[in-house]
Amino acid sequence: MTTALLAAAGCGSGSDSGSGSGKEAADAPTIALFLPESKTTRYEAFDRPLFEAKVKALCATCKLLYNNADQDAGKQQQQVEAALAQGVDVMVLDAVDASAAASLVNQAKQKKIPVIAYDRLISSIEYEYYVSFNNVRVGEAQGQALLDALNAKGTTDKGKIVMINGAPTDPSSADYKTGAHNVLDGKVQIGREFDTPDWSPDKAQQQMEQAITALGRDNIVGVLSANDGMAGGAIAAMKRAGYTTVPPITGQDAELAAVQRILTGEQYMTIYLDIRSEAEKSAELAVALSKGEKPAATTTVNNGKADIPAFLLDPIAVTADKVKDTIVKDGFYKASEICTGAVAAACAKAGIQ
Repeated sequence: MTTALLAAAGCGSGSDSGSGSGKEAADAPTIALFLPESKTTRYEAFDRPLFEAKVKALCATCKLLYNNADQDAGKQQQQVEAALAQGVDVMVLDAVDASAAASLVNQAKQKKIPVIAYDRLISSIEYEYYVSFNNVRVGEAQGQALLDALNAKGTTDKGKIVMINGAPTDPSSADYKTGAHNVLDGKVQIGREFDTPDWSPDKAQQQMEQAITALGRDNIVGVLSANDGMAGGAIAAMKRAGYTTVPPITGQDAELAAVQRILTGEQYMTIYLDIRSEAEKSAELAVALSKGEKPAATTTVNNGKADIPAFLLDPIAVTADKVKDTIVKDGFYKASEICTGAVAAACAKAGIQ
């Protein structure tokens, strides 16, 4: 039935899994997870498998329905409506468009299906939980790391920085931007600032090319990139423009390619998010809601309509000297995954084996 519904809705990336048989299977709750895109590697490599594994550990008979919207709000709407028609018991939604998603939450509320906003705050409607990171602190950590790097190089007042922010449809982007400005305003000159549709590395590359043309290659002393994928795009633009040494650039998500760039000196830092804790906490809440339970939250976040019960995790700023004791120590990546090819020498220097 799931396959038919998803096919009818045009949803190309969905899956359904469960265990049990007979009446037990029929009575088992169905938990639906909706993720927004796959350009950022974390979603398919970490969020989905970690969430699904925790649900199965807590509820062996629970059925799981999964969809990725590929950064298409219309596609996500079709996926959610198909799941609601099927009769899911709990929805965990990482919205492509956090404002437009209010209508999807409203449809779930009409069917008395509880909703957890995952990673991105859904605005203008009340729902059960929000699980994410403290996004203003993410931006502050990025801004402070960039400022520290500029101060260490003595270039804080020698030129301008470029800010490449995230997607305007993602409210987290506004929080990252706010945090970064909290630290940087009045301390550096911001030469160009961009909001980047879809968090697209290709669009970030184009924006960086525009900034280099407008400001001049020698006048850019640093780049505040809101995530690793866009940092990669900005670095590609700088290399094409003839930079022999890339100025300090920030990131987020601890993508494998970014960790390797940090070790080899092409990228200054990333924000390491404990995605395991985020995914597993969301899975715990989803299972609890499926049983009619509602655990107490640790804080609330106002989304313009209501104070949403929330669990907010702290970000960790990671530079080359911290990769070993964070990303590798936690098993986010194995040393063998990071230390390939030309990165091997940099790993040895950082004590990663």
